[in-house]
Amino acid sequence: MNDITPNMPDYTAIKSKQNAAWASGDYARIGITLQIVGEALAEAMDVDPRAKVLDVAAGNGNATLAFARRFCDVTSTDYVAPLLAKGSARAEADGLSVRFQVADAEALPFGDGSFDAVVSTFGVMFTPNQKKAAGELMRVCRSGGQIGLANWTPAGFIGQLFKMLGGHVPPPAGVKSPALWGDRAWIDETFGPSASAIDLTPLTFVFRYRSPAHFVDMFRSYYGPLHKAFQALDAAGQKALEADLLTLMARFNRATDGTLIVPGEYAQVVITRR
Repeated sequence: MNDITPNMPDYTAIKSKQNAAWASGDYARIGITLQIVGEALAEAMDVDPRAKVLDVAAGNGNATLAFARRFCDVTSTDYVAPLLAKGSARAEADGLSVRFQVADAEALPFGDGSFDAVVSTFGVMFTPNQKKAAGELMRVCRSGGQIGLANWTPAGFIGQLFKMLGGHVPPPAGVKSPALWGDRAWIDETFGPSASAIDLTPLTFVFRYRSPAHFVDMFRSYYGPLHKAFQALDAAGQKALEADLLTLMARFNRATDGTLIVPGEYAQVVITRR
């Protein structure tokens, strides 16, 4: 049965389309460039090497690998099986022991308080039912444990990219911006009642590409949301979207030699479970 009422989006249908979007292209080609974010989060959380860690919406495993390198007991989950396969291959190449399991971030198949730490880097923020996903993160984290997140902010480059993209390919009715997960007020409202502490630190990931055109080509080819957006548009629409992408990059680009060096603000969030 679909998770839907007359006043609620059809989350089951939306997640099916999202799954197809993230499985399209080859997100791992983009994801591996973000590895430093997983490492920074692991250092900020400073968990015990014996800790049981759950990576939610893990993608190709950046946070998974970061915590496994610190000898944590890591379970890596995503609802896109091909992405988990990429993470598994990376773990095997690095000689790391990790459990990989297909799982929906809005209905995690684990008992209450099963993990010492629950983490997600640029993953769970894309769930359509945001409050339900947030509740699941808190539910499976033990009392006194930590939830660690890396989320793009509304005002940052990727937050602005998604805002611009919505003008070309509108999101499903009733689904809110994923960049809310990078907003301090939303984090406090959503997690505050079950938290004893919330630390949110604005950080920057710098996108470095050979040129703005190189960025467009990579994201159009491999980044699911943009890959699907270009597919959904006719030739004129694709040209307009590319022009808006180039304009947005010019606004943020600090390079002066024809390359692309764009600071992308994100929120590193560490929540202590009450």
